[in-house]
Amino acid sequence: MKRVLVIKLGALGDVIIATAHIERILNEHEQDEVWLLTGVPYGGLIAAHPRIKLAEFPRKGVGAMLQTLAWVIGKKFDVVYDLQGSERSAVISWMSRAAKRAGMGLRFPYTHSIDISSHQDEHIFDRLNRLLVCAGLPEAEPRPVLMVSDSEKTKVESWMESNALRDKAFVLMHAGSSRRWPSKRWPPVYYATLAARLCERGLETVWVGAQEDAELNATLAAQGGIDATEVFSIAELSVLADHAKFAVVNDSGPMHVISAAGIPVYAFFGPTNWKKSHAVGQAGRILLNPVSCSPCHLGQCPESRGHRCLD
Repeated sequence: MKRVLVIKLGALGDVIIATAHIERILNEHEQDEVWLLTGVPYGGLIAAHPRIKLAEFPRKGVGAMLQTLAWVIGKKFDVVYDLQGSERSAVISWMSRAAKRAGMGLRFPYTHSIDISSHQDEHIFDRLNRLLVCAGLPEAEPRPVLMVSDSEKTKVESWMESNALRDKAFVLMHAGSSRRWPSKRWPPVYYATLAARLCERGLETVWVGAQEDAELNATLAAQGGIDATEVFSIAELSVLADHAKFAVVNDSGPMHVISAAGIPVYAFFGPTNWKKSHAVGQAGRILLNPVSCSPCHLGQCPESRGHRCLD
């Protein structure tokens, strides 16, 4: 039996996308011991999986890196799949001394590697598929795989019951973004208008998001819909999405979580490159205004541009 390490440190959307590739690796190493090395916030995405072992470490700091390296060296892995593609993960791969090390970009630490310099607009899903093929594995299926426990399903069903959504059609909306990226937000007044028009057609709106979305969601829910800020874990949000008709979101972590349910996910893109980061399987549902300054990759739109890409 071999001992296999999969490295995927973050961020949220990238980890969710990589779950399809992790599943493929598990299928190929059915008789082996497979570990996932990830950042502390993301272990919950994998915790319910019956076949993978989980190791979580902080992503930043010299002390955290030394602790990670000590753990990797002590495990004596035979195979490493570096799905992160960073300098940090390259060092971890090299220090593992595994006989087989597959990674991206750099050739030196790896026995199997792919070039990324000539694929500027490549989606991370496609890039990771190229890596799998390079390492001798079949490509992953184009849909994230999130494992959910029975207790998580029960919680969602109970919440739907208490909010009279058991027999009512509803949609999910995520109108927020991280604090670093206010430029990703379609104007809230438009979200409110859309929710009102959907309500006229018999569709309830459920506003989802994390604590940083709380004030915005409370304002929107006061105009119509149900505020579900911080009600659900990542896995639970995917369960809720199973019951929704579709979702309308900004380019965000919830966009990727909801896509795991396989429902239509309509996503606004402006400052970022949709070709590289759209939700898997949802490329035909991108909403954008192709102005000359997009994508700018700026977290705050300059006032002179008037947020043209998303106005």
